[in-house]
Amino acid sequence: MKKIVVVLMSMLAMLVAACGGSNAEAISTDNGGKIMQSENKTNSSKALVVYYSRSGNTEALARMIGNETGADMFRVTTVTPYPEVYRETTELARAERDNNARPAINGRVENMADYDVVYIGVPNWWSTMPMPMFTFLEQYDLSGKTIVPFVTHGGGGVANCVSDLKKAVPGATVLDALVVSGGNAQNAQSDVSAWLKRLGLVK
Repeated sequence: MKKIVVVLMSMLAMLVAACGGSNAEAISTDNGGKIMQSENKTNSSKALVVYYSRSGNTEALARMIGNETGADMFRVTTVTPYPEVYRETTELARAERDNNARPAINGRVENMADYDVVYIGVPNWWSTMPMPMFTFLEQYDLSGKTIVPFVTHGGGGVANCVSDLKKAVPGATVLDALVVSGGNAQNAQSDVSAWLKRLGLVK
């Protein structure tokens, strides 16, 4: 009976995350602003997955990438959470974009120099990355590193997410992005696997 309850609760959490309507990270088990180290190391390059996710869709891709590559994980979270109401969040996000804001975020990666490959995951917010990701990127010198973007969206595609990312990481090599509709993110494992293999990041 306990196993059935656990399975049902897990399925419910995934369903809530897929809906994308809550500020809570429905499938998150880690605290933002802290490195979560992987035990599934699959290659000699040291990799880190950095992501911002409000609804859980971008986080779903981040976890798939982490599981396949053995990369460590860092979830970007803001000191002041976005509103619970979706529309209020979108209005605030647009104002932040228009003002080129840099919201304060929790924690930092103290050993960024140790990583060769950095995966950057974001949702498309008003045709660019959420401004907290700019806050994160501007804390580090990522020149010489390989940056691997992945983007979720609600119909707007990649828009300026990757082009703006490239501007934020001068001197880095930016590979082709994985772009997934938010509604498909929870079931994108095959897309993630094919993308990683095409880029030569996994065998």
